[in-house]
Amino acid sequence: MRIIGGKLKGLRLNPPSKLPVRPTTDSAKEALFNILYNQFEFENLKVLDLFSGTGNISLEFASRGVPSVTSVDRDFGCYNYLKTVAKQYGLESIQPVKADVLKYLETECGKYDLIFVDPPYDLPQMNQIAPIVFRRDILNPEGYLIVEHHSMKKIDNDTHFVEQRKYGSSSFSFFANGKNH
Repeated sequence: MRIIGGKLKGLRLNPPSKLPVRPTTDSAKEALFNILYNQFEFENLKVLDLFSGTGNISLEFASRGVPSVTSVDRDFGCYNYLKTVAKQYGLESIQPVKADVLKYLETECGKYDLIFVDPPYDLPQMNQIAPIVFRRDILNPEGYLIVEHHSMKKIDNDTHFVEQRKYGSSSFSFFANGKNH
């Protein structure tokens, strides 16, 4: 796992092998950030990273100058690892939160420009995430909800679905508030 852009570009991270994670591959992450970099000014973003795991995506956002990244994961080992790495590299923009993601979504009142979700691929409630986000109105009007999932799984069942991008066995499904995306 490495940081592919920003001030920590090239940094290799070696999280403990016992963490219950499946980090986004470097090639899929690079493709995702190329898409986002062309649509957003990173220095103005507020990001919510759900099922953050090792913090792979959160760290990438912070490295690229995003001023506010809230990273939510229920696993204590993941939470601790991200907290330690963020402190070690002076990434004060990362706010780790130890919580169950679905319960967190039901109480969150903040507004975000980007919400990235990388749940376990077998999560039964995966199709509930987009409806909760839009019902709770936590995505800014010009923002994106991006859900990483297995390419064989379709999660385009929500009216806010925009497109799916495939990168091998992983896909990113994009959801948005407005018609302008």
